[in-house]
Amino acid sequence: MTEIVGESLAKRLIAWGVDTVFGLPGDGINGLMEGFRRQRERLRFVLVQHEEAAAFMATGYAKATGRLGVCAATSGPGAIHLLNGLYDAKLDHVPVLAITGMQESSVLGTHYQQEVHLDRLYADLAAYNLMVTNPQQVPGVVDLAIRNALAKRTVSHLTFPNDIQVAPVGEDPYRHVGPGTPPASMPDLALPLLAPDVQQLRAAADILRSAKRPAMLVGAGTLRARDEVIAVAERLAAPIVKTLPGKAVVPDDHPLTTGGLGVPRPTTRC
Repeated sequence: MTEIVGESLAKRLIAWGVDTVFGLPGDGINGLMEGFRRQRERLRFVLVQHEEAAAFMATGYAKATGRLGVCAATSGPGAIHLLNGLYDAKLDHVPVLAITGMQESSVLGTHYQQEVHLDRLYADLAAYNLMVTNPQQVPGVVDLAIRNALAKRTVSHLTFPNDIQVAPVGEDPYRHVGPGTPPASMPDLALPLLAPDVQQLRAAADILRSAKRPAMLVGAGTLRARDEVIAVAERLAAPIVKTLPGKAVVPDDHPLTTGGLGVPRPTTRC
């Protein structure tokens, strides 16, 4: 069986450690769904009833696991429905890859049914945003999209025209000016932990020691530092206020926890 672009995409997601895709099938992603089907033993597809739910589920998955969340939707309105959940991922700084369908490349620009220029629509949302136009771009652009999402903790977006989805992965339809081959890069991203600057640590400690009534506002950056946060709070007898993304840093029943930080409301005068 000839490997198509949809299957190549599925394999590259698996190589990156992705095991779940949230989405809703449609005519605009039939080729991608076939690729997911061929790799169903290693890649689970979670069916939703609305694309917005797929985006929120991928975002929740990323928040809960710290891994890449992936969602998929068909072309036009299906892809538009992802936006609400994807903005949640962007604003809460979690890595999510959105995969969408697009009308066949031969009819783009002809006002074909439900034609939406998704690469333009996603321009404000996605740190990496591309319409794939050549099978030779896979897996290179998949790697770039995932690396951007993971390194920047934000949303990446890839959209695939129908004919590209089902094209043989080895197909090279264009005559090239110069030589070019798909990258042989590894599906990996190194994010080594960096030691904090000693002078900055001392300056922060001086500020804390001199504070008369210190309080701590902790967010997503401290999710892996629960013990350290609690130790500092107990040493200073400082109440802990948590942002919404930092809700899991300290248990709600800890005596120093004041709860989450809500949205400030303007005061009115009579």
